[in-house]
Amino acid sequence: MTPAQEIPAPEPVLHEDVLSYTPTPGSVRLSRRRAARLVAEWGHEHLADDVALLVSELTTNAVLHGGVQGRLFRVRLLLTATTLRIEVSDARAERLPDTRKPVDTDCFGRGLLIVANLADKWGIERRTVGKTVFAEVSLAGKTGPLFLP
Repeated sequence: MTPAQEIPAPEPVLHEDVLSYTPTPGSVRLSRRRAARLVAEWGHEHLADDVALLVSELTTNAVLHGGVQGRLFRVRLLLTATTLRIEVSDARAERLPDTRKPVDTDCFGRGLLIVANLADKWGIERRTVGKTVFAEVSLAGKTGPLFLP
């Protein structure tokens, strides 16, 4: 490999949090609140609401579509100098998420559309057992909420 082809070194992780939850609806609320609180504590309070919504959508999918009896799902937050990464891992690799185009009368199916609109990048990584769905939010240019007069 020539120097021009070298893969850049990953950014150092400034903060990291990992916690596993039971695949129940109450875990969605707990993980959402924890993520918002941590992001604010890490100095990015202006992102707390977006992060709460991203975590809520990804964990809801883990509970509804990735839950396996007796298996936990995991939420991991990673903060570098430029990016906040949210990862939600579950045990169901055969059920990969996909964005849909719901019609107005559909009650479900908008979660990943919300993720795609809030995150700068999102995707799926297969694991030996299960999958990880991630969303990344760039810290560059995100200085806080916009207040209009």
